[in-house]
Order: sequence, then C-alpha cells, then structure tokens
Amino acid sequence: MAETSGTIGGSDGGVQSLERAFLLLELMAEDGGEVALSRLAVDSGLPLSTIHRLVRTLVARGYVRQLPSRRYVLGPRLIHLGESSSRTLGTWARPHLNDLVDSTGETANLAMLDGDRVVYVAQVPSKHSMRMFTEVGRRVHLHCTGVGKALLSQLPPGTARDLLERGGMPRRTAKTITDPDELLALLPQIAEQGYVLDDGEQEIGVRCIAVPVPGGPAQTAISVSGPEGRVPMDSVPQIVALLQQAAAGLAAELRDDSARALSGRSS
Repeated sequence: MAETSGTIGGSDGGVQSLERAFLLLELMAEDGGEVALSRLAVDSGLPLSTIHRLVRTLVARGYVRQLPSRRYVLGPRLIHLGESSSRTLGTWARPHLNDLVDSTGETANLAMLDGDRVVYVAQVPSKHSMRMFTEVGRRVHLHCTGVGKALLSQLPPGTARDLLERGGMPRRTAKTITDPDELLALLPQIAEQGYVLDDGEQEIGVRCIAVPVPGGPAQTAISVSGPEGRVPMDSVPQIVALLQQAAAGLAAELRDDSARALSGRSS
C-alpha cells in the first residue's frame, strides 16, 4: 500500500492522518484498551510503518501509553476528554430522564461502557421516598446490570467475552448469571428484542429495564429501575416503549449536535 503525506484524502474529504489515528484509538478501545501493534495492523489494514508513526505521536501527546510488554494501552489524557464527554451526555440526557421519571414514577439512569465496567453518567431519582439510588460516576459489573447487558448485546461476541472474562462475573444474588457462556447465549435475543431485564440480579427485590441508545457518539444505555412491587412484569412492555422513545430522542439530539458542530467548523 502506497503511503501519502497523511494530510488530506480522508473518505469524506477530511484529514486522513486524523481519521487513521482515531481509527487506531477506536480499535484499541474495542480490544479492551490494550493491544499489540501487529493486531492493530490486522484490524485496521494499515501498514505497520503508518501505525508506528501514528502511535508514536499518540504516545507523545499522552493519548496512548506503552507497557513494558511493548503492548499499548489508552493513555491518561483520554480521561479528561471522557469526563467532558460524560458531562455533556448527562446534560443532554437529563430532560429525557425527567420524562421517564414522570411517566413511570421510577428512577431513570444513563450509563456508558467504560473498559470492562459500566459507569453511570446521569440519573434522575424517583419521587417516591423509597427509591433506587446509584451514585453518578459509580462503575459496576456488566453481567448483572440491565445497562451492562444492554451494552454487551451491542458488541461482537468475542469482544463481549473478553470484557466478561477480564472484568469477572461475581455472584451478587442467587439470580446472578456467573457463567459467561450462559450470558453470551442470551445476548442475540437481547439484541433482537431491543431491551433487557435485570430481575434481582444486582440487588434482591430490584427490577431494572434497560435499552441501548442507538447510534450515539459512545456506547450508552438508559434504564428505569425500582422495587419489583412497583415495577411488575406486566408493566415491562409499556416501560420498554417509553425507554426506546427516550433513547431514540437522545440519539437524534446528539447526532444533530454533532452535525451542527461539524458544519460550524467547515463554514
């Protein structure tokens, strides 16, 4: 493959070297944040010489870090960008979460994939005196939470397995699934139906319904959770419809905002 100077020629007229650098970061994230250059070459289709040059620049800027094993991981400078992105997502999500609380009477959450965990980035609590509360910024396991399973269902099976094996699957209640094969077998059905339940798997007596946010700028999911006595199984279809409506509205707003930002830069 002949190399260009890496300044222009992206697929949409953008900057090719930037497109390639972001592709490498995205591939590293999909591989769990730690990867060898040879794997990046296979996954990206780029020459090793190009990858070496781009990765050296990313290392120098703090976006990538080299381990003693000579593998590479996402660097600490991405943390600041991630925190800013989380705050922005939380701001956009709050009106949709408010609507969910008004419609269902229960707590609504927005969560994001964060390595081999899921992190809560926004929440609007129920108005009931007894309600579910999860601290914003809390990181929890993927296998026993509604948002975690919703996010796993959107990933390639190999990636989902890697995350489960790396993060572990500790038992939280008698209902917690702790066998990766058992959970992985459920993910295609979850993806097809478009929602997932956490029925006392994280906390006894708590029922959570979650859906992924389609086409968002990051892997995100929203959920409604409450005591199983106030969230009976016959209410699940109605709550799923409300969640999917909120997820679609949030995704559309985020896409429109991204389009406006790109338009403003090009004008």
